[in-house]
Amino acid sequence: MDYGKSGNPKAAKNNPRTPDFGKKGAPASVKPPRETQAALLARMKAAAAAKAAK
Repeated sequence: MDYGKSGNPKAAKNNPRTPDFGKKGAPASVKPPRETQAALLARMKAAAAAKAAK
């Protein structure tokens, strides 16, 4: 007996359930541009100077 053919058929995996399945919900957020190393150092030095002056 072929036990692989018995039982209910397996559901399809990794398939959208409806055509508009991916369209529901909020739009994907857009990441802000990444800070450069020079900008990061300048911001950190400015914060350190402001803390020292305080």
